[in-house]
Amino acid sequence: MKKHLKLTTFLFAGMLLCSSCIGSFGLFNRVLDWNKDVTGNKFLNELIFIIISPAYAVCGTADLLIFNTVEFWSGSNPLAKNVGKTQQVMGQDGKYYAVKTLQDGYEITKPDGEMLKFLYDKETDSWSQVENGQTKEIFRFNADGTVKATLPTGEQMDVTLNEAGLYKVRTALGDGNYWACR
Repeated sequence: MKKHLKLTTFLFAGMLLCSSCIGSFGLFNRVLDWNKDVTGNKFLNELIFIIISPAYAVCGTADLLIFNTVEFWSGSNPLAKNVGKTQQVMGQDGKYYAVKTLQDGYEITKPDGEMLKFLYDKETDSWSQVENGQTKEIFRFNADGTVKATLPTGEQMDVTLNEAGLYKVRTALGDGNYWACR
C-alpha cells in the first residue's frame, strides 16, 4: 500500500511539474500590480517590495505548481480572469471613473453617468471607441510592428511604438509644442 501511495504521489507531482505550462502567473502578477501602485512614491513601493518579498516566492510557487497547471489543462487561469469586474479609477481630472472589464475590452462610466467602451477586434487587430452608439477606430496594429493611429479628424498615420511615435501623434493633434526659455 505504501509503495503504491509513493508511486502515485511521485507520478502526480511529475505530472504537475512536467506539464510544460508557462501560464499567465495571475496570482504573482496581482501582487506585483498591487505593489507597483500601492503608493505614489517609488521608493516607498520598493521598501514595501523588500518587506513582502516572501509573498512573491509563495505566489510564484502557487502559480507554478497549481494555477498555471490548471490554466494549461483547462485553458483559463481562475485568478487571471477579470471579466465582469469593475474598478474605480481616478482620472487626471481628480474624478473617479468606473472601469468594467469586458471579454473584448473595457466599459467606462464617467462621473456624470455617461458610458463609453473601448473594444478590441481580434479579426482586424484594432481598438475602437464606442460612444453614443457610434464606433470609431482608434488604432490598429500593423504587421511591421507599427501602429496605424486614427486622429479625431479622420486622418490616419503610421507611427512607431516609442517616444518618437507618441511625439508624432501629439504634434498632429497640436499637443506637441514645447517651449523653452532662458
